[in-house]
Amino acid sequence: MTPAPRGVVRLLNTAGGRVLCLAGDVDAATVDAFLRRYGREPMPVEGVDAGSVTGLSMPAVDLVLDHLDAAERAGRRVRVRRSPAVERLLAGTDR
Repeated sequence: MTPAPRGVVRLLNTAGGRVLCLAGDVDAATVDAFLRRYGREPMPVEGVDAGSVTGLSMPAVDLVLDHLDAAERAGRRVRVRRSPAVERLLAGTDR
């Protein structure tokens, strides 16, 4: 049995475009639930909002980086809002 997710990952359609939103303690179960709903291919996004994240598992870091890499390959600039926890984790990734 998969543990209940402790965080949130959603795709939101906003006036500024599609945004990947993460909040809380985004563990592997949270990422797995997102991937079951949306699939493994990164979605085109105009923003990543991780300003309310308290913790990111490695699958969550990979999810964010996959979306940022896909946007970069497509020539899109993505706005990223980061919490202090996300800032620490992404500090060594040139993001």
